[in-house]
Amino acid sequence: MKKSTLSFLAATLFVATGSFAQSAPTKTAPKEKVDATSKVPAKKGEWERIPTRPLPAFKPAEPTRIQLSNGMVIFLQEDHELPLIDATMRIRGGSRDEPAAKVGLVDIYGDVWRTGGTKSKTGDELDDQLEARAAKIETDGNADSTTIAFSCLKQDLDTVFPIFVDMLQNPAFRDDKLELAKEELSSSISRRNDQIGSIAAREAAKLAYGKDNPYARTPEYATVAAVTREDLVQWHQKYVYPNNIIIGMVGDFDAKQMEQKLRAAFESWPKGLDAPAFHADFKTAAPGIYFVEKPDVNQSEIRMVSLGIERNNPDYFAVEVMNEVFGGGFSSRLFSNIRTKQGLAYAVNGSIGASFDHPGIFRIGMGTKSATTVEAIQSLNAQIDDLVKTPPSTVELARAKAAILNSFIFNFDTPEKVLREKMAYEFYHYPLDFLERYRTNIEKITSEDVARVAQKYVHKDQMPTLVVGNSEEMGAQKLTVLGKVTPIDITIPTPGGEAQGEGAAEAAPAASNPEGKALVAKFVQAIGGKDKVAGIKAVEQRASTVRNTPQGEITVETDNFVQYPDHVYSQISAPMGKMVMAATPSGGFMAAGGQSGEMPAPAREDAMKGLKRDPIAVAQHADDPKYTFAASGTKKLGDVEANVLKINADGADAVWYLDPKTNLPLRSEYAAMSQSGPVSRAADFADWKPVDGITLYTARTVSDNGKVTAKESIKQWTFNPKIDPAIWQKPDSSAPAEEQK
Repeated sequence: MKKSTLSFLAATLFVATGSFAQSAPTKTAPKEKVDATSKVPAKKGEWERIPTRPLPAFKPAEPTRIQLSNGMVIFLQEDHELPLIDATMRIRGGSRDEPAAKVGLVDIYGDVWRTGGTKSKTGDELDDQLEARAAKIETDGNADSTTIAFSCLKQDLDTVFPIFVDMLQNPAFRDDKLELAKEELSSSISRRNDQIGSIAAREAAKLAYGKDNPYARTPEYATVAAVTREDLVQWHQKYVYPNNIIIGMVGDFDAKQMEQKLRAAFESWPKGLDAPAFHADFKTAAPGIYFVEKPDVNQSEIRMVSLGIERNNPDYFAVEVMNEVFGGGFSSRLFSNIRTKQGLAYAVNGSIGASFDHPGIFRIGMGTKSATTVEAIQSLNAQIDDLVKTPPSTVELARAKAAILNSFIFNFDTPEKVLREKMAYEFYHYPLDFLERYRTNIEKITSEDVARVAQKYVHKDQMPTLVVGNSEEMGAQKLTVLGKVTPIDITIPTPGGEAQGEGAAEAAPAASNPEGKALVAKFVQAIGGKDKVAGIKAVEQRASTVRNTPQGEITVETDNFVQYPDHVYSQISAPMGKMVMAATPSGGFMAAGGQSGEMPAPAREDAMKGLKRDPIAVAQHADDPKYTFAASGTKKLGDVEANVLKINADGADAVWYLDPKTNLPLRSEYAAMSQSGPVSRAADFADWKPVDGITLYTARTVSDNGKVTAKESIKQWTFNPKIDPAIWQKPDSSAPAEEQK
C-alpha cells in the first residue's frame, strides 16, 4: 500500500532526527544556554556536542518457521495488538520467466487470478462476500514470483481462509476478466511515454541490463494480445505447488493452533516439479551518450548506469555506506554540491543497487532544466571522479553510518515487516539471521573500506549516459560536445495482423490498379462530383453517440470541426463533464475542467490518419499520387456482394466495401488507436443522404476487435463554417475555466 503524503513527510522527519528518536542525551553541556520556548540550544552548532547513548541491541520479534513434508515453508508471527490476521503466499516463478513473445503474461495472470474468481464463484461474487466482512484477497505478479494474500478480522478467519484456499487451488481465469486485464495493460502501454521520469527509468534499465534481458523487457501490444486463457492455466499448473511456496502469517492467533490449521489444509497437497532455476545474460551498453527526444518538456532527465552487485556480496555493507556518502540524502556529496551549491538539479541521487539474486543497477540520476543539461552531466562526472579519489572524511563517514542505522529501525518496526524480510531470505536462500547481522556489519565499515569499493565498482568510463529531454531547449549547449550521441527510438510498436482488420493488414497497395481507379471515380461521382467536393474547405459535424463502456452505455454529444487537409477539433459533452481536443500536424492538446495538456503522440497520429481516410478527404484526393486505390474482388456483407477497395491514403491504410448499386461505402476497416491501445476497427455506414449537394452518411456503427463500441447518429453537416483560428491553440491552464471555453 502506498504511503500517504502526510505519513511520508512524518517518516522523513523521523529519519532526519533519528539519533534523537532512539536515544536521549545523557547530560547537558555545562553553561549551555537554552531557549526556554524552543528547548533547543541557543548557540549555533552546540547541538553537535550533545552526547548520545549507543543504539540499543536490535532484537526483532522472530517468527516461527515450519516446513511441511511436501516442501511448503510456513512462517508464523503472533501479533495481538489488533484482532486482525494477514497472510501472504509467495510462489516461485515471475515475469522474468515468461516467454519473450508474451511479455505481460504474469501481469495479466496476477490480475485475472483474482478477478476471474474460482470454479464455484465469480470474482464479482467473491467481492460481495468479502467486502461484507471487510476482508480482502489479492493476487499479484512480480519479476521473480507471484503472490496471493488475504486480510481479515480474527473472527472471520474460518470464512475467509477456505475462500483463499479455493482461490489458490481452483482459479477459473474467466475470459471476460482476461479481456479486461489485457485492455487495461494495453491502455498503460499507450501512456508509457507520457512522463519523462518513467521513460528514463525504462530506458536506463535497458542500457544497464541489455534490451533483451528479462529485467528490462516491457510489454508491447503484440505480446499482450498473444496471451490466452490457456497460457494462464498452464502457468498455474507449472508453478503453483507446495514445494514452490512460502507462506507468512501475522496477526492475532495462537501459533500452535494456526500450524495445525495450515497442516490440515496443505500437508496432503502433492509436490510438483520445482520451479526451474533462472539464468540470464546481463550486458551493459557501450559507454557514450544516448538520447531520447521529448519535445513537450523543458527539462532533462539524466541517468548514468552500469551493473550493480548482489546483496550476498562481501562488499555489500561497504557499498551501502558509500551510497549514503555519495547520493543518499540531503548531506550527500551529490545533493550538497550539485543541487545546493551549483543549483543544477531538481533532484539528484546515486547508488550501487544490490538485488538478492541478480545484479542490481548502479544508477546515478538527476533532473535539470534543458539549458543546463551538458553542464549537469559534466558536474556528475566530476563528482564521480571525486568519489573514487577522495575517501570520506571522518564527519562524512559518521554521518552516513548514523543515517543508515537511525533509519534502519523504521524498516523493521512491526512484526509484519520483520516477517516479510525473513520470507525474502528464505525465498532467496539467504541466512535467516542476515537481518540481525546488518547493523554490526555497517558499524564495522571504515573510510578505507568505502574508498576500496569506490575504486572497485565505480568506473565512469564504462557507464552509458542516458538523456531524455528537448534538444531544441538545450540551446547552444548541445550534447554533441560530450561525444557521439546515439538516438533511442521510443515509438510504441504497433502489432502486426493481430490488431489489423480483415483486409486492413493487406491494405497499403503500392500502386493503383485500373479497377481501383474506376471504383474511386464512381465513389466521387456518387458523393457529389469532383467540383462539388473540391469546394469543401472545412466541415462541422454535430453528432450524438451511444458508447459502450465497462460501466455501461453512455450518451455523448460532439461538435466536430475539420479544416482540410490537416486540422481537427472536437467539443465533447459527456455525463462526467466536458472536454475539448485538437490535433494538427505540429501538435495537439486535450483540455477539461480548467486543465489542459499535450495530446499523446500516438493519439495525434491516429487523428491525422483518420482525417486522411475520411470519405470527403478520399474524394478530394482521388487523383493525388500520394493516394493509391486497388480493387480486390468482392465480399459479401449481409445480402450485398460488396466491391473491395484497398486504399493507401498517404500512409493511412483502409479497406472499403462499396455497395455496387450506390457506389458508396458500406464499411471501412482499418487499424486505429483506442483508449486501451491499437485495435482492429470497422465503421459501418448507413442512411446516406444529400446535404447541400453532397451525399454523406447520417448513421455509423463502430466496432473494435469485433465488438460494437459506439453507435453514432449525425444530427447536422455544415460545409465551410467560419472557424476561429484560436481553437487550434492550447488553452492556458492558469486561466479561469470560463476563459477557456
